[in-house]
Amino acid sequence: MGVSYLWDTNIVIYFLQNQLSPPAEKVIEQSLKNHIPSISVITEIELLCWKTANKKDYLMLQEFIASIQVMELNRSIKLKTAEIRKKHKVKIPDAIIAATAIAQGFTLLTRNVDDFKKISKLEIINPFDTDSPQ
Repeated sequence: MGVSYLWDTNIVIYFLQNQLSPPAEKVIEQSLKNHIPSISVITEIELLCWKTANKKDYLMLQEFIASIQVMELNRSIKLKTAEIRKKHKVKIPDAIIAATAIAQGFTLLTRNVDDFKKISKLEIINPFDTDSPQ
């Protein structure tokens, strides 16, 4: 069935605003072939707090969230979050997103690679990086 992906908040916003570069579009199209998008509950919260969203953006956002898989916090994600936070001193939202990807066996799609690169066992693809595997 292929690799499953967890979309970081920035990827969702680029996708919804049609701001993906051609290489990023290819990666996203490939990720959508066999799986609906998955996001962390933290990404859902961040999206719902999107300050510059107008009424149309917010409706599009609600439709998008209703059509995808939102990964809620379970015990294994909570424990992995605490482990990542202690070991790597990353922000709690980033630790939750990373823990969700690791616990669910997902590859994280993000443009903010620097926020996650030191977390071991986390597979990351930056769709905007033309050197990323596709």
